Amino acid sequence: MSRELAIRALSLYVPIAMAVLLWLLRKHPRRTGAATLLSLLWALPTLLVLQRLNQQAHWWTFHTAGPTLRDLPVELYLGWTVLWSAVPVLAFRRAWIAALAMLALDLAIMPLCTPVVALGPHWLYGELTAALTILLPAMLLAQWTRTVQHTGLRATMQLLIAAGIFLYLPPEIVFALRGGTWLWHSTMCWTLQTIIVLAIPGLSAVQEFAERGQGTPIPYDPPQSLVTSGLYRYIANPMQLSCTMVLFLWGYLLGSIWIAACGLISLAYSAGLANWDEHADLAQRFGAPWRSYRTQVKDWLPRWSPYIDQPATIYIAQTCGPCSELERWLRARNPKGLAILPAEHYPGGLLRVRYASDGTYQADGVEALARSLEHLNFVWAFLGAGMRLPVIRVVLQQIADAIGFGERPIGGETVCRPAKQNIRRRRPTGWFGAFG
Repeated sequence: MSRELAIRALSLYVPIAMAVLLWLLRKHPRRTGAATLLSLLWALPTLLVLQRLNQQAHWWTFHTAGPTLRDLPVELYLGWTVLWSAVPVLAFRRAWIAALAMLALDLAIMPLCTPVVALGPHWLYGELTAALTILLPAMLLAQWTRTVQHTGLRATMQLLIAAGIFLYLPPEIVFALRGGTWLWHSTMCWTLQTIIVLAIPGLSAVQEFAERGQGTPIPYDPPQSLVTSGLYRYIANPMQLSCTMVLFLWGYLLGSIWIAACGLISLAYSAGLANWDEHADLAQRFGAPWRSYRTQVKDWLPRWSPYIDQPATIYIAQTCGPCSELERWLRARNPKGLAILPAEHYPGGLLRVRYASDGTYQADGVEALARSLEHLNFVWAFLGAGMRLPVIRVVLQQIADAIGFGERPIGGETVCRPAKQNIRRRRPTGWFGAFG
């Protein structure tokens, strides 16, 4: 066996064998499986992104006659993915220990991989870049998943994983096998805009899981409570529907029927395995409330009017001119399951319009208005879902403040600060909770 062939084989089979042995030899809690999977899914697309950067920076080059993906040998790509995800997650509990151990191992192994790998003069910069963008985030995500910490950050990283797995990795593989590029015609900008609009239900659903359910879309890291707010008032599977439609249009935008075919795979998975597994899990965890919800809300066909299981209240100041106009506008549309009360009667006073639901959730300002749109119909709820996305919410709040909807004391000197054990805003840290 040649040295090149031995390096390629060992780089693939040794990490896989290590991961399998670590799984079999140690008793792992149930969430370790989710942690391992998420770290693997983080490393898979980001390693390919790193290789694209490497093609410009020339940290290292690969010389092999075997199959490659963006000049990266497939065996090294898959082996490196497992070595920097599943192996350290199963071997170590602490993220920083796992990251340091794998970085040290990589620094020792890379010089031994000649002639398959030729190191450039600045290869250590590449190692540092890889550690900060692939290894450390994968280890942190695994640790937070295992210890049920930082729900917002976990949901944000899972969203990035979904984008990498569904929107980046398939085109890279298709382009490598059949040719093609990432360039598209400027006349197709409308398609990209449509994709962004169709992505709103999926983004909003992930946000809803994090904020209202204190969980994520991953089956082994699910919401702790049944989520029936947001677009879930109208459709039971907004994430799956959004993903399928985006994949179809993504294939059209890139001019690849093979990428569009990923939408069919997503559809088959959602309607088959995912649907069967989710129904069994949710029925067991939430029982009668979930069965009642599913008799009213369909998988893929949105309702026109909202499903309301928990009534909500919005507090609007009657002594504020712009706010009173908002109150009249809402009342004219007969919101379902939404009580509209004067903010002047709110205990302790308010500074902004406030939306409150089920005794545990509150939203103020633009976010409160967006929540109230959930109680009108599907079109208004879709608009509200877009308004509540983090960056958009901040921009809209600044605009609202500038045109007269800014903070002002109503019904008291200071804003009400309820006890944490009774009412909290449920705003997790991370992309979904760092703004506003």
